Amino acid sequence: MFSGIVEAVGRIETAEAVENGRRLRIVAPFASELGKGDSVAVEGVCLTAVDVAEAWFDVDAIGTTLSRSTLGALAQGSPVNLERALALGDRLGGHMVQGHVDGVGEVVRIERKGEHVLLDVRLPPEVDEVTVLHGSIAVAGVSLTVNALPAPGVAQVALIPYTWNHTTLRELRSGDGVNLEGDMLGRFVVDYLRRSGRGRPG
Repeated sequence: MFSGIVEAVGRIETAEAVENGRRLRIVAPFASELGKGDSVAVEGVCLTAVDVAEAWFDVDAIGTTLSRSTLGALAQGSPVNLERALALGDRLGGHMVQGHVDGVGEVVRIERKGEHVLLDVRLPPEVDEVTVLHGSIAVAGVSLTVNALPAPGVAQVALIPYTWNHTTLRELRSGDGVNLEGDMLGRFVVDYLRRSGRGRPG
């Protein structure tokens, strides 16, 4: 479980194909504190550290993960948002994030409004149906609040200067893909309505 509060921006040192996936070597400031088997959210995707060293750690992304996220496009030098898994008793500064990416959205607009940046993202259907005004959404692993719903299937989030300057969101351009995780509570509600025979909520 994660909170969506990015701990550090790491960098891809190597990305190589392995059986049924890719192995990523990530340079990170907290690498020396990791142990094999620890969970780390990489651009919002929960992955397991399979090897660790003083300055880097390795993770494997399987084919299913690559098909549902942007990890397949990462190359040497790519920056990545990183967050270690929460420990019991940690403060939950963002919202409950599982690191289970629901799909890839598309950046449709980036607009600076004074000190803030407005980011509009086209949502895949599985994220759209659980997204509500002023609800939570994880964008590239960053916990954000839905600021507006400017068009059907589009959500807008407002980025404060700190978030803009300390995450990979500042690297985004119109047309880019971005990992999205819909609100966990919303997913449970939608699933319950379906299983109870009430269909998709209006």
